[in-house]
Amino acid sequence: MDFDLSTEQKLIQSTVRDFARREVAPVAEELDRTHSFPYEIVAKLGKLGLMGIPFPEEYGGGGGDTLSYALAIEELARIDASVCITVAAHTSLGTMPIYLWGTDEQKRDWLPELTAGRRLAAFGLTEPEAGSDAGNVRTRAELDNGQWVINGAKQFITNSGTDITGCVSITAVTGSSNGHKEISNIIVPNGTPGYEIGEAYRKMGWNASDTRPLTFEDCVVGEENLLGPRGAGFKQFLHILDGGRIGVAAMGVGMAQGALDEALSYAKERKAFGQPISKFQSIQAKIADISSEIEAARLLVYKAAIEKDRGESFTLTAAQAKLKTGRLAVRACEEAVQIHGGYGYIEEYPVCRFYRDAKILTIGEGTDEVQQMVIARALGA
Repeated sequence: MDFDLSTEQKLIQSTVRDFARREVAPVAEELDRTHSFPYEIVAKLGKLGLMGIPFPEEYGGGGGDTLSYALAIEELARIDASVCITVAAHTSLGTMPIYLWGTDEQKRDWLPELTAGRRLAAFGLTEPEAGSDAGNVRTRAELDNGQWVINGAKQFITNSGTDITGCVSITAVTGSSNGHKEISNIIVPNGTPGYEIGEAYRKMGWNASDTRPLTFEDCVVGEENLLGPRGAGFKQFLHILDGGRIGVAAMGVGMAQGALDEALSYAKERKAFGQPISKFQSIQAKIADISSEIEAARLLVYKAAIEKDRGESFTLTAAQAKLKTGRLAVRACEEAVQIHGGYGYIEEYPVCRFYRDAKILTIGEGTDEVQQMVIARALGA
């Protein structure tokens, strides 16, 4: 068992770490406070080849593996979750379905712009009545004279309404067989008549990311916009969610590490009773516990990424990693705020933002309760 990263992986890790500290950290608080989408940062990430890390070079991607992608996500989350989720949702949710199941023409049309970060892609799965019960899709698409006529609604869709968003891949009911819904995936370009993008949500955290509701009313796209085989949508989105959980788990590790970084730095500077508070046993215990849990969680995320890269089943490990790291991020951020005391409750300190941003990691990409179901089923329970 080799715990060493390759030269290429170390380079990606160091490149993203330097970029996040140099380009993201100075503006993260302002972006959060003003709810501003980070267009300039996305453009710079694109020029560095970081908006398409796991995709082949022939499509403009970085040719990296899943572990390289997880390393990049971890380093971005260590500084700011909004920038991180913009990259993660674009890569593993928005672009990945087109790469995995798109026709040659669909790949030629979309991938070069998406992997370069000049356009963003969204993934439209969640609906008002289809969240944790993702198979309860109500959006319908009927084939009429070579065109799909789409009616329905989606919600909580990341990257769907920015100025550079190119498309959303949605799940829709396209028929039925033996009493079961036939679910398919369809690409809907932004600007298509009948496709309306709602106002951005007011959220607890991730304030600089774009998250919106979508509605489709007699929205018409060509039959060729079907993504993959008709009726394969349910199986496809389960696969996408499995892969997406590795990215979200890497976010959890990154946020926990970022919170620990801030807490440790503050504890060394803040003095009470004549000495830095880092010298107090109660503070040291918090730091030691969180540090140990981060390292364990990081190895679990890396294992899931390596299993995926080897072509092995990774559903169980990805769900375990996502469950563990989401809860860890919340706890680590809470402890970091506690170590900061009153200052941790002030927005000028990053741990305040981290605390608000962390909670969604126990909800998005499948709630903790869904992860527990996935894990139990994988274990044969």
